[in-house]
Amino acid sequence: MATPTLPFVPASSCQVLFSVEQIRERVIAIGKQISEDYKGESIVLVGVLKGAAIFLADLARAIEVDNTFDFVAVSSYGKGKTSSGAVKLIKDLDVPIEGKHVIVVEDILDTGLTLSYLRKLMLQHKPASLKIATCLDKPERRLVPIEADYVCFKIPNRFVIGYGMDYAEKYRNVADIRLFPEDKV
Repeated sequence: MATPTLPFVPASSCQVLFSVEQIRERVIAIGKQISEDYKGESIVLVGVLKGAAIFLADLARAIEVDNTFDFVAVSSYGKGKTSSGAVKLIKDLDVPIEGKHVIVVEDILDTGLTLSYLRKLMLQHKPASLKIATCLDKPERRLVPIEADYVCFKIPNRFVIGYGMDYAEKYRNVADIRLFPEDKV
C-alpha cells in the first residue's frame, strides 16, 4: 500500500513568526554569551540532525572561541507533528568528547524527550561540561523536566517550519521561521 502524500502548502502562505533578521540577531547574541561563558576554552558543538544543522552552522560562526562540531541523529517524530514517544539513536558521535566542553545544539525543545535522552547519552561520554542550546523552546509541551542553557526564542504550542525545521521533510530551506497552518497538520 502506498504512503499517502501530504498536501504541499506554499511557505509564502504561512505566517512569519521570526524573520531572518530577528533570527540573526538572537544567534549573534547567543554566540556572544557562549563566547563569554567559555572564554579561553575550546568547545564542541553537537548538532542534532537534521533540524539543527542550519542553526548550528550560524551559531558556530557567531562563537568567537575555538569550536568544532559533530552531529548525532535521533528519531522520535513520526510523519507530521506527532511524536512517537520513543527516542532512538540513528547516528552517534564521530569524535570522542571525554574531558571536553560540550554544547548540544537542537532546533526545538518541545516535549524534552529527545534532549533528555541525549543528555544522558552525552554524560556517559564524560565531558568536562554539558550545556544545551536551542533555537526554539516550547515549554507548554514539556513532558520531562529539562531546560536549555541558551534559547533564541520561546514560542507557544504551535507547529513551525523553516530555518531547518520541517513538516514531513519539507520546508527546511525556508530562511525564516513560520507558523504552519494548524488545519494542515
